[in-house]
Amino acid sequence: MSSKCPVSYPFPWAPAPDVPADWRSMREGPLLDITLPSGDPAVLVTRYKDVRRLYADERLSRNWARHPVSRISASNDLFADPEIDNDPPRYLVERGIVMRAFSHRRLEALRPVVRQITGDLLDAMEAEGGNEAELMEAFAFPLPILVICHMLGVPPQDRGKFRTLIDGYLSVSKLSDEEVERCRVQYWDYLSELIATKRADPGDDLISDLIKVNAEDPDKLTDHQLQHWVKTLLIAGYVTTASQIGTGMAVLLHRPAVAAELKADLSLVPSAVEELLRYQIMGTSLGSLRYALEDITLQDGTVVPRGSTVLLSVESNMDEEVFTDPTTLDIRREDNHHLTFGAGIHFCAGAALARMELQEATAGLLRRFPGLSLAVPGEHLVRPVGGFLAGYAEIPVKW
Repeated sequence: MSSKCPVSYPFPWAPAPDVPADWRSMREGPLLDITLPSGDPAVLVTRYKDVRRLYADERLSRNWARHPVSRISASNDLFADPEIDNDPPRYLVERGIVMRAFSHRRLEALRPVVRQITGDLLDAMEAEGGNEAELMEAFAFPLPILVICHMLGVPPQDRGKFRTLIDGYLSVSKLSDEEVERCRVQYWDYLSELIATKRADPGDDLISDLIKVNAEDPDKLTDHQLQHWVKTLLIAGYVTTASQIGTGMAVLLHRPAVAAELKADLSLVPSAVEELLRYQIMGTSLGSLRYALEDITLQDGTVVPRGSTVLLSVESNMDEEVFTDPTTLDIRREDNHHLTFGAGIHFCAGAALARMELQEATAGLLRRFPGLSLAVPGEHLVRPVGGFLAGYAEIPVKW
C-alpha cells in the first residue's frame, strides 16, 4: 500500500465538464490510500486491469452490513442491509431473476415507449421554453423517471413523491441525519404499500413479475428481497441515468466542434454514448465499495490487505495503457470496453436499458434542436453538494 498520506475522496471536480486533475496522476501506483466522506479510510484500486479482475474476485465482499467496512457517509448507511446477501452464490440467484426481467424482448417492446416519452418531453421543451430550457428539470430527470415507473408499474401520481424520497435516501452529507432517516423509512413504507397493491391487482409490469416469482417460490425471492430489488431498480433506473443524460450532454456541448461532428452524423450516437459513458464525470467509485476477506495480490505484486475497505476505480476508464489518449473525448472510439457499468457478475443489470435511454435521449435532443448549445460557459455549471452522484444541479441550454 502507498506510504503517502490519504487523500480525500471523491476528488475535487474540475471547474468545467473536464476530467479532474487527480484522475491524470492517480495511477502512479496500483493502490491509493483515501479518506471517505465519513472520515473513514479506504484504498482505491486505480488501474484498469486490476479493477476489471477484482470485479470477479469473491475475496472482495459486497456485504457492507456484515463486515466492519468503512462507511461512505457518517450519517447514512445507504445500501447496507444485513438481510441482503450481495455475494455469490445467493446474489447470483437473485441477479438471475432480475436479469430475466431485462430480456431483449422486454427492452425492444419498451423502445417505442422511450421514444414516445422522449418526443413528448421535447415537445414540451419547445412549447414552454421558447428557445431555451433548463435541461435537468425539463428533460434529464423526467425521462428516466417516466421510463422506470412505466416499466415497474409505479402509478403516475406517485412519481414526484418517490423522486423526493430517493433524493433524500441518497444523501451523503446534503441532509440532516433526521431527514435522511425520514426519507429512508418513508421510501421503504411506500414500497411496501405499492407491492401490496400489486399483489392484489397485478399488471403487465416488472414488480408484478417479481411478485409472481416470490409467490411461486419464496425461498428463491423472499418478501424482503423482493422489496429490496424494487427499491434498487427504482433508484438505479432513475438517478444514474438522469445524471448521465445531463452530464453527458454538458460534456458534449462544452466541446462545440465535437458536438457539431455528432449533429452532422447521428449514426455516431451509439459510439458517442459509449464514449460519454467512459468519460463520465458525474459519478465516483463510492458505489463499488467492498471489504477484503483476505489478502489479495495484484498483478504487480502489490497486496490489498485483509480487512481493507476497497473501492474499484471508475476513474480507471482513463487508464492510458488501455485507452489511447484517454482524456480526449473521441466519439468515434472503437473497442470501448469501459467499466462504467462494472464487469463480470457485477455488470449492471440495467445497462441495456440505460444505453437505450441514453441513445434515444441524445439522438432526440440533437435531431430536434440542431442548434443546441450551453446557455452559460461550462465553467459556470453548478454541481449539487452532498449527494451520492455529482452531475449538475442545473444545465441551462439554448437552441
